[in-house]
Amino acid sequence: MTRRRTIVTAAILAGALGLTACGTNRQESTSGGAGGASSCDTSKGTLVIGMVAPLSGGLSALGLGMSHSADLAVDQANQKCTVPGYALAFQAEDDQATPQVAGQAATKLASDPNVVGVVGTLNSSTAQTVQPILADRSIVQVSPANTNPTLTLGEQATTAPKRPFPSYFRVATTDLIQGPFGAQYLVQKAGKKNIAVIDDGKTYGAGLADQFAKEAQKLGATVVAREKVGEKDTDFSGVIAKVRPSSPDAVYYGGEYPAAGPLSAQLAGAGLNVPLMGGDGIVDPQFVALGGRAGDLATNVGAPAESLPSAKQFIADYQAANYAEPFGAYGAFSYDATNVIIEALAKAVQGGTWSEDTRKAVVSNVQSTNMQGAGGPVAFDEFGDTTNKVLTVYTVKGDNFAPIEGSTGSFQG
Repeated sequence: MTRRRTIVTAAILAGALGLTACGTNRQESTSGGAGGASSCDTSKGTLVIGMVAPLSGGLSALGLGMSHSADLAVDQANQKCTVPGYALAFQAEDDQATPQVAGQAATKLASDPNVVGVVGTLNSSTAQTVQPILADRSIVQVSPANTNPTLTLGEQATTAPKRPFPSYFRVATTDLIQGPFGAQYLVQKAGKKNIAVIDDGKTYGAGLADQFAKEAQKLGATVVAREKVGEKDTDFSGVIAKVRPSSPDAVYYGGEYPAAGPLSAQLAGAGLNVPLMGGDGIVDPQFVALGGRAGDLATNVGAPAESLPSAKQFIADYQAANYAEPFGAYGAFSYDATNVIIEALAKAVQGGTWSEDTRKAVVSNVQSTNMQGAGGPVAFDEFGDTTNKVLTVYTVKGDNFAPIEGSTGSFQG
């Protein structure tokens, strides 16, 4: 039977557990997890791991992969009786990649005293809204995808770093690493010297583009144009008309695939048959489906899951679960982020019972995480940033991105 793990709208947690799930997207294990859970002691009730991610709209290809991967981790924890005395439920909330909607989703989760932690968000702009809402209730948040440096280092990230929220962590490295890493490849290895830089004006896109441009110039390249577009734009003729006279030999785009794909196609259509490069926000088959071309480039956080021995079991289990969508660019990291919360929770309730006061212990336990995840080693520095700084350069081949041989590494400043 195919097991589609998306949004469940029925009330499925009620009755004996004394927990009301009416109107939520909460789900308990309904496959192997349920069978395993029946042999566990769950007499203390059900605790909830939430997620805030885009489950609909243009970025849903990424969000659904995140959701399925987190769901898999919850299922497996229930099978293994990982949290003594408790069953776990997974509740994914759709933020539509919009800060206002993300805030509503976070508020909904934060109002439930049984929510132990939240996985997400995908977008750095939505994280800025979600962070204070969850932090106000001491609810741990672990993102598999946020890369903007200010989320962990504050507004003066490069000059006077200060952690804004002790409850926020991420397993993806930041754009202080990713932007320069991409610049080193494009300038030093691909030999591009005259680069047009375009971004969508959002927290992620603008920040990534800025870090790329700084490093590219440091390496001797010329930023021949610096332009902005709207994240929902579909016609890029105006910005292309501004860029074209400068004759760039590459275009760097800070943003996500819904705009990046059509931008690539329209660049070629206007006679600028040069590669477009972006960051992790464009690494998805949808980029190609929307117009991305062979030879376009992107960086992504971590190493390709398929290349990692540590991800072999995750991939096999994900495939065996028959989810309707692939795990995508952030699947392994979403799986790891969920397991980080589960492990911290198990330690926090060992020999005791859950209350909202336990949340601070969960945060403390996440801070001291030291585990091997599907995406590699997982640990956090004093700012809540991952100590795993690995990135990879990809290029478009066929209908998807493929890693470039020998391109996995970290930025060397």
